Parts: sequence; C-alpha cells; structure tokens
Amino acid sequence: MFLKIGLAIFSTLILSCGTTEKQTQTTSTTETTSETTSNTETIDPQKMMVAGYLLGTIIYSDKEGDCPYTIQMPGDKMEFYYLDPINLEETYKKDGQKVWIKFNGLRRMNRCDKATPAEITDIKKGG
Repeated sequence: MFLKIGLAIFSTLILSCGTTEKQTQTTSTTETTSETTSNTETIDPQKMMVAGYLLGTIIYSDKEGDCPYTIQMPGDKMEFYYLDPINLEETYKKDGQKVWIKFNGLRRMNRCDKATPAEITDIKKGG
C-alpha cells in the first residue's frame, strides 16, 4: 500500500518538474522574439555582418530573359553580382528595397541569364 502511494507521489513530482521546464523554455523563446522584433527597427550594419547577413538591393526587371526579381549583391572592386531568389516573399518584392539576407547557393539550372539561383534562409528589411 505504501509502495503504491510513494510511487504515485514520486511520479507526480517528476511529471510536474518536466512541465515547469517546458514553460520556462517557452517564456524565454517569447522574450527573445520580442527583443528581435524591437531591434529590427534600428539595424546596426556591423552586427548584421557579424551575424552572417549581407546587404543587397531588390531589382525588378520586365525584360525578356531576366528574372522578375533579383537581388543585387556587392562584389569585389565595385562590381555587382545578382542572385535569383527562388523563395522571395511578396512583402519584399519592391524595386530598390534594401534587404539584409542570408542565403544558400543552389546547384541547379539558371532561370535567367544574369542571376545565380539562391535560396533565402533569412531576410530582414535593410536601411
């Protein structure tokens, strides 16, 4: 009898500890998200570059053979290269808009002449 009661109390304690731990993780994730949201208003270029972001400019084109939207990236010696983002969100499809991006190059056939296919892993509005 005492064994069953002891086992029930022990099980309750173990289960309640696990629940508290999950709640703490959820709270800290929410705090981090709200901090990130407030920091996006004033973006420090140095911090963005250290975090692995690159600054680019959205370019719209309606010419034949061009991708509708590309991202112009700075290259070496004042030259540019272009990315063809396969997953650019509608909110960023504005000609001339500056964006901070992290991306992965894709090994696939180009959809347009001047741009290299890329998958955007993270994107934020630039300054």
